[in-house]
Formats: sequence, C-alpha cells, structure tokens
Amino acid sequence: MQSIKKNNAIAQAKFSGNQIWMMLPPLHIVEIEELTQEEQCLRLHLEKKVEKAFYEAGKALMELRNRRLYRSTHRTFEEYCRDRFGYNRRYPYLLIEAAIVVDNLNEKWDPMDRILPTNERQVRPLTKLEPEQQRRAWYQAVAAAGGKVPSSRVVKEIVQQMIEDTKAPNPYRPGEVCQIIAKDNSELRGLGGCWGIVTQVDRFSCTVTTWNGQYTVKLEHLQPLGYSYAECEQMQKICHRIARVYKYSNLEGAADAILKHLGEIKRPYLTTLEEELLRVLENQYLPKQE
Repeated sequence: MQSIKKNNAIAQAKFSGNQIWMMLPPLHIVEIEELTQEEQCLRLHLEKKVEKAFYEAGKALMELRNRRLYRSTHRTFEEYCRDRFGYNRRYPYLLIEAAIVVDNLNEKWDPMDRILPTNERQVRPLTKLEPEQQRRAWYQAVAAAGGKVPSSRVVKEIVQQMIEDTKAPNPYRPGEVCQIIAKDNSELRGLGGCWGIVTQVDRFSCTVTTWNGQYTVKLEHLQPLGYSYAECEQMQKICHRIARVYKYSNLEGAADAILKHLGEIKRPYLTTLEEELLRVLENQYLPKQE
C-alpha cells in the first residue's frame, strides 16, 4: 500500500512539473554585443552624470541612446533606463528634451545675467514652443519671478499665454449654428453631436445655446456647420421653440427623448414628422397664452 501511495505521489509531482513547464513563456535568445574597454569606461562615466543633475542627465542619456551604449546588456533604451536608473518609459525622453532646451537658452543668454533652469519640471512647458519662443518665454518667466529662477507654475502660465496669443482669432459670429465636439471634455458629456446657436463670442470660446441649456465651449470643441444666413435664422427659431418646451419641469421620458433627437439633427430644417411632434409637445406643455 505504501508503495502505491509513493508511486502516486511521484506521478503527481511529475504531472505538476509538466504543467508548470507548459505554463512558462517561450525563451528568446538575445545575442549580447560586448562593449569595447573605451565604451565601457564611457558608459560608466555617463551613468554617473545621469545620477547627478537633470541637465547632465539629459545630455548623458542622449549620448547613451544615440550611441546605443546600452546594447551589451539590454535590447532597448527604455528597458536599460528602467533597470539601471528606475526611470519609467517617458522620463528619459523628458530629460533629453530638457537638455536640448537648456542648450538653446544658453545660446543667446547674456553670461552676466544667466539664470537657467534648475530642474526638469521648469523646462517641461518650454518643450511645446519653438526655439526662439522658448528663449522669450524663459526671459518673461525670470522677469515675472523678480529676476530669480521661476517655478514650473510660472513658466507653464507664460507658455500657455503665448500659445493662446498665437491662436487664430475666434471665427464664429453670434447667431451662427455649430456642432459641439465633446472629445475628452467631461463637462460636455452628453452634448457631443448636438447643434447649438452661438449667442456670445469671446476670445477663445463661445457661449452656445442648445436644446437643453446654455454652455461656454472652447473653440476646439466646436465645429461650424456652414449654414447660410437664412438657414441659421430658421435654426434659431427651432432652438427657441425647443428651449421653451424643455424649460418646463415634469417632462415625460418620451418628450425628453424627442427634444434630444431634435437637438442632434444634422440639417437646417425639421421633417414633417419632426415638426408635428414638436407641435404636439408645445400643445401639451406650453400654456395657451404662449
């Protein structure tokens, strides 16, 4: 009996071992390319720079990447940075971009008045600008900080203002019909695809009246529908009629669904059926004197 139990145990162990072996991922053979003695010394020297300061880190990482000095131990630059320095996938590139910006600031910066960034986060907003704009934005940020190194918040605000200033002027006009593009804006949730009437034009946004209310929408979330002046006037009347019905409380679900449908039509008119449905709702919910 003991012999049978022992054999069963051995069989189970073998079966479990086979199961584990089958679950292992396939092995990939990677050919390791050795570095020369000079390259190995250079790699160690550059790695020490990475650990000291963001600018030197960016410059060192750039050379490590460009010369592929990681190739003796890693297949990719990202894997090397993760294992050697604990960086996530994006951070080495942020440091490299920051070093490029600092080099640009150094080009035309008066050595007597040189105030340069002290960390990567101060530089990060500048990477969105062209080289000449980077220098101008940094100069303004230093001035705003009273001649000292500005915080990342100050730099970000100045860069954002420069980007806004270079945008094209608001192309919309009051009374125009446009469509709302919600994209990733949570404040416009449920409004994607709805048409609306522009009631106010600001520098970088418009106030738009839709079937269920009034909203301030940035230009990147609007799309012109190209309606003629007469068609826009027609849609303004339709919007007014829908809004009059919607503002009354206790609308039934079916009525709300009809209004929502009318607020999403992609043409400058109502069909015969849509016109009839809107009249039914007006008769149902609006006081007779209206």
